[in-house]
Amino acid sequence: MSQVTSTVKGDRQMNTNIRKRAVMGAATFATLAVLLTGCTNSGDDAAGSDDTASSSSSADEDSEQVVKDATEASGDGCTIDKYGVDKLDLKDAVVGFSQSEPDAAAFRAAETKSIQDEAKKVGVKKLIVTNANAELPKQISDIQDMLTQGVQVLIVAPVNSDGLDPALNAARDAGVPVLTIDRKLTNESCKDYVSFLGSDFYEQGKRAADAMNKATDGKANVAILLGASGNNVTDQRNAGFVDQVKAKYPDLKIVAQQTANFARDEGQSVTEQLLQSNPDINAIYAHNDEMGLGAETAIQSAGLKPGEDVKIVSIDGTKNAVQAIADGKYNAVIESNPRFGPLAFETLDKFYGGDAIPEDVIIEDREYDSSNAADGVAGAF
Repeated sequence: MSQVTSTVKGDRQMNTNIRKRAVMGAATFATLAVLLTGCTNSGDDAAGSDDTASSSSSADEDSEQVVKDATEASGDGCTIDKYGVDKLDLKDAVVGFSQSEPDAAAFRAAETKSIQDEAKKVGVKKLIVTNANAELPKQISDIQDMLTQGVQVLIVAPVNSDGLDPALNAARDAGVPVLTIDRKLTNESCKDYVSFLGSDFYEQGKRAADAMNKATDGKANVAILLGASGNNVTDQRNAGFVDQVKAKYPDLKIVAQQTANFARDEGQSVTEQLLQSNPDINAIYAHNDEMGLGAETAIQSAGLKPGEDVKIVSIDGTKNAVQAIADGKYNAVIESNPRFGPLAFETLDKFYGGDAIPEDVIIEDREYDSSNAADGVAGAF
């Protein structure tokens, strides 16, 4: 069972001390068990949509999560009084969700579906969903448009960690709280936004390094496929991996790092170029599954066997990548859980109920390798 743990930290960079700081002096709130359904691709339907997620009973059991909210004993955290907004019953609320990237990507499809499903379950008055298509100006415009439509609370998956200020300022001026998911903003919490919900991306990078060490028996020439620049996901997933390699695995040699923008086609083309320029590369670390799957295709095109001649480790937990592990063409995947719906609405419910919300609410992610991939495909997104 995957668990969700919320933590408060004094700085903006997530690191290996997050959980230690959360434990020290933390007061634990009530525990809520929520059942998360499997996610499928969906459009921008309102909360009243009849679409339902399809999943087997075993997948339902795998996706059950226990939510624990913890704040420091001092009571630090964001409250409605600190944020300057009134209490709101979510069942009477118009909620806006600003998605950052097209739902064609499995992670985004699962993320959007989870928000829609939980909004329907909670029974919000109306859910308005927009998609910025990876364009920051469009996301700013989307949020401003939703504010004119009367949204009373916003859930935002930011395109970038920086640059959303015009939209955040507009929301603050309108008295509309903002909850961010997946990507951490560099803005000030409890002023520009209430809280960040997402993974510990630095820890994901460290775990990917551990998985790479295991897959390669501790010796390899590694190429890194970097995600898009300008967001903390890329920065932290890379820093965690590089730091762990430097600290623990001297025979893992990082011989190349090049961006492929979280895209499968770029993952393929960049890997093709890297294999041509450096034929000694025998391991790929990709910041997401899409780039890793693109690398798999490139490795096959080069006449090599992915998962054997060139090891592949990536982050996300999509069905395609987990199935590739089961098929012997991939080596490991660190999950980045996209099912934010239950946690987002539970956090909002506590916020409007007067509880102090931590700056960061961190989800603990699963991991897939050859030992569990075949059984884990059903629970992947």
